[in-house]
Amino acid sequence: MTRMKVLSLLLLLYVGISSAFPVDPEKEDEGKNIDLVETYLQNFYNLEKDHRPHLRKGGKNHLAEKLKEMQEFFGLQVTGKPDHDTLEMMNKPRCGVPDVEQYVFTTGNPKWKKNNLTYRIVNYTRKMRQTDVDAAIQKALNVWSSVTPLTFQKTKDKIADIMISFEYRDHKDNSPFDGPDGQLAHAFQPGEGLGGDVHLDDEEAWTKDGRGYNLFIVVAHELGHSLGLSHSNDPGALMYPNYAYTDPKEFRLPQDDIDGIQAIYGQSNDAVQPTGPTTPQACDPNLTFDAITTLRGEMMFFKGRYMLRKHPERSETELNFISLFWPNLPSGIQAAYENIERDEILLFKGNEDKYWVVRGYDIAYGYPKPIYRLGFPKTVKRVNAAYSDETTGKTYFFVADRYWRYDENKKSMDHGYPRKIIQDFGKIGRVDAVFQKDGYVYFFHGTTQFQFDPRAKRIVNQMKSISWFNC
Repeated sequence: MTRMKVLSLLLLLYVGISSAFPVDPEKEDEGKNIDLVETYLQNFYNLEKDHRPHLRKGGKNHLAEKLKEMQEFFGLQVTGKPDHDTLEMMNKPRCGVPDVEQYVFTTGNPKWKKNNLTYRIVNYTRKMRQTDVDAAIQKALNVWSSVTPLTFQKTKDKIADIMISFEYRDHKDNSPFDGPDGQLAHAFQPGEGLGGDVHLDDEEAWTKDGRGYNLFIVVAHELGHSLGLSHSNDPGALMYPNYAYTDPKEFRLPQDDIDGIQAIYGQSNDAVQPTGPTTPQACDPNLTFDAITTLRGEMMFFKGRYMLRKHPERSETELNFISLFWPNLPSGIQAAYENIERDEILLFKGNEDKYWVVRGYDIAYGYPKPIYRLGFPKTVKRVNAAYSDETTGKTYFFVADRYWRYDENKKSMDHGYPRKIIQDFGKIGRVDAVFQKDGYVYFFHGTTQFQFDPRAKRIVNQMKSISWFNC
């Protein structure tokens, strides 16, 4: 095979993350939306160019068929029409590898024929310190070496298996970068020459945290393609097409990615095999929650680094990363409640004895603060669950088998607390999550949910925890 043919084949698998501003389809010009849909489907779903199906009077509508394919991949409602949710998904930052099989896979599913790979950092960006770039790339490599027999050895002055470089605009690989906020990076499948190489757009705002684009997250995703992985339709996977920030200090490779890379290279050499988090499924009968709160009429169910949003007037449940809404919040929120009067929610992190105040999409200035500022003794290190009664201005905090009552107006704990949960709320066990809605309080313990009537002071119903999701 000639070098040009190899280059053409590799370019089918390049990784690029493209971003755009959210689209409101009611305000956008219909022609622009059609161009967006066609370009997206041409890039990622093998839609033939220049077919202009919207101008065709009869025959098969190939654009609608490809739209259905895209909607099915992302778990959207399969309509074949560019509705709001579809356009919104198309405008999210994502990787440039196509999602359809004929592009993602080539004959033989290419992989490295050896386990000991070399890599070289060809140059550096001025956006970050060199030591921070080195650390981000090393951490990204460790993501994959920790779950496989693969090893990565750094070299400084020769051609390596994986060449990592920061590039500018047209850099002679038939895939020019387009400046800030466009294509962030691309990489190539295992092989000779460009095979395995990672190119990063030097015009992007690379960072080591949640500002701009996190270099570790992007490189870790790109390296997955360098090692032969395709895209996953698991929204929690590192190899999911859309970019999502995770604090590098809290990052754990999801199980979906572990399964994928081990299918290619086998398990790690460790005696105990590593495992990773799985993405919560709304209708999983074994699903439990870390915390639940209402927010402006919606319900938010927290689980690990995820949040399931349920709007009372919509049947579907939306799964998001917590970081998508609040990039500076940690994952693992253990308690949350809404203060309707102040239009804010308070979030408590387990094992950190701290809490955050959030107003809309903004974390209030000066937070997090230690929970003892609310009146807890310093022996209390975590809050398991909380809810605030809007009619009385009292907030209830549940810790192990006891609860405290807090006066939101006086900003102090009420006297006579803590009290035993069983004394006032019945046999509900330790509380994992709780929220108040329509005058009732809903307590969650494992996969069980108790509906409590505070007026009658008794449990009036018992349900599965997932009963809110129309399963």
